[in-house]
Amino acid sequence: MKKRLYLVLAIVGFIWPSILVVIESVETGNILLYTDFSATFNGMFGNRISTIFSIDLLYAVCVFFIWSYNEARKYKTKQVYLVWILTMLFGLAGGFPLFLYFREKQLTPQTH
Repeated sequence: MKKRLYLVLAIVGFIWPSILVVIESVETGNILLYTDFSATFNGMFGNRISTIFSIDLLYAVCVFFIWSYNEARKYKTKQVYLVWILTMLFGLAGGFPLFLYFREKQLTPQTH
């Protein structure tokens, strides 16, 4: 049950923010927010409120990378590098629950 919930949360976490990324990409040509880094940076740090959210998120991502590295070693979760790549490309909202899904999958005995 928990494993399935993490997978659903990962899917929603990748899709929901990506809808806005696609809209921004189409409207501005800043594909995946990477092709015009200055516009992305200015949007992230354009005012105090967006700066607060951006710093908070970037810090959380750094903590997630450290934590997931240690958890992956502890539970021998091999997909951690895939999770990191997807997190860097699409964000923590999908990457974090995806890591939890892989970890639960590793911990749950397979029954056939």
